[in-house]
Amino acid sequence: MKHEQNHVESPSQLPPERIDWLNKPVARFIHFGTSAGAVLLIFSIVAMVLANSPWSGGFLRFWETEIGVNAGSFEVSRPLRGWINDGLMTIFFFVIALELKREVVLGEMRNLRIAALSVFAAIGGMVTPALFYLTIQMGQPGQGGWGTVMATDTAFVIGCLALLGSRIPQSLRIFMLSLAIVDDVGAILVVAIGYGHDFNWLALGLAASGFVVVFGMGWLGIRHMGIYSLAGIFIWIAMDASGVHATVTGVVLGLMTPTRSWVSDRRLRSILNRVVAHPSGDHWSGDTEDRKELRMAETAARETLSPVERLEMALLPWVGLGIMPLFALANAGVPVSLSGLGGSVTVAVIIGFALGKPIGVFAFSWLAVRTGVAVRPPDLSWALLAAGGFLAGIGFTMALFIANLAFEPDLINDAKIGILIASVLSAVAGTGMLAVWSSRRRREECRGGTLEDG
Repeated sequence: MKHEQNHVESPSQLPPERIDWLNKPVARFIHFGTSAGAVLLIFSIVAMVLANSPWSGGFLRFWETEIGVNAGSFEVSRPLRGWINDGLMTIFFFVIALELKREVVLGEMRNLRIAALSVFAAIGGMVTPALFYLTIQMGQPGQGGWGTVMATDTAFVIGCLALLGSRIPQSLRIFMLSLAIVDDVGAILVVAIGYGHDFNWLALGLAASGFVVVFGMGWLGIRHMGIYSLAGIFIWIAMDASGVHATVTGVVLGLMTPTRSWVSDRRLRSILNRVVAHPSGDHWSGDTEDRKELRMAETAARETLSPVERLEMALLPWVGLGIMPLFALANAGVPVSLSGLGGSVTVAVIIGFALGKPIGVFAFSWLAVRTGVAVRPPDLSWALLAAGGFLAGIGFTMALFIANLAFEPDLINDAKIGILIASVLSAVAGTGMLAVWSSRRRREECRGGTLEDG
């Protein structure tokens, strides 16, 4: 009898389904902090293994398969890797822009002086590695690849922080997430400005008109996501033809997404109370009052969340566990040879990430705090900031993305090898420093002392 009572259905919850035995553990995995980074790492390793195996030829040729649409004189065609890098990655950048807007409007970056610390750190983490890289590559064939060393991989950074759990303060997580988001947006601007083609002003005008239409739809109160998706596809096609990299579409649309909900919590409760108060009847269809109120309640429940929140919740699992691993599978497969390890591009990329990033992040953070432009949270010590600077040297996803645009075919593999080595070195150094800091703090606490500010 007791066993049966444990399975009594609660009227305050949705009815259970047989598929719940699978849905619930999958949902827990998706929302666990290290999931995206772990899946990204697995797919990267698989790509590297396949690219250096007897099946490497077929594996690498697969991503060059041409896919397109041809209708009369209209033709859109590119390799499979191109559709992933230019098409699916637009959704990735859209989510990055959503996260940035949420942080600025609703999150920790509302405090301008705390936000300034992440912004200055991100700027230092972009400018300094680029200068290191250019110092080594000036006048050489790889000179144009300076943008490769400017990006930080958000997923891997969060994954490294998640390994240490509650042993590190929340302020470091917020700092690194904000830094990575600002860093990614900066890298996107570099892509748009530094690696665009000759501009087609007609196509650029059509893309701008598309953004105006999207703004107008929001002003009119149109909320159907399908209509906005069609508008986004039109803008992407125009932007792709304009010479500006098409992924910029995702950034602009993400920043245009509203952060305010349409229906307040108070209004939602009022609408739900009307549904509950309505007497049950025998009618199951038709344009009856109870059906109208149920549809109204459905809309109200959905619109209580802001568009930014709803889109993030819907897209984050697809981006973290689908798009980014697929991107890694298509781009991380690099045939490794001992001769390529000493190439000047490889060395420049490693130095840019492994040295330029931590130096730039730390120096610009110190400068911002010293001048009073930014404020450092009390539990975010300089030792933690230094460790965070090393973690910022994990460039991977964005670095591979920019490298595909910046380098000629004869240098791309050297650049990718440098990115992979630098990312591993930065991850080991940053995580190791945090582990040492955590152990030192525990020893100090056991002795009843306090950990000095690093």
